[in-house]
Amino acid sequence: QVQLVESGGGLVQAGGSLRLSCAASGIIFSLYSMDWYRQAPGKQRELVAGITRGDSTNYADSVKGRFTISRDNAKNTVYLQMNSLKPEDTAVYYCAAQSSPTAYRYWGRGTQVTISS
Repeated sequence: QVQLVESGGGLVQAGGSLRLSCAASGIIFSLYSMDWYRQAPGKQRELVAGITRGDSTNYADSVKGRFTISRDNAKNTVYLQMNSLKPEDTAVYYCAAQSSPTAYRYWGRGTQVTISS
């Protein structure tokens, strides 16, 4: 079955960096667009960054210039490098995989990111 497993979350001070990873199995990874979402307490889940199977990327305005999404098809893994972290980046970060815009979206269980001020 499809599994997406996030890792790399933790507690860091404002201004610090974290690198999240999402390891995928059960899918032909190279054929999927991969996204990172986040959900803060009391807020809706929001798209943070996405990367297509052709390596095109997109970012939420709130993270542009600070976060970088990348993928390694040989390792079936997508990454989110997060720099200059702010307390408002605190959230559970989820990895998602989708083969096309109308296809079912698979989700990971999330990893907690907490930024202290």
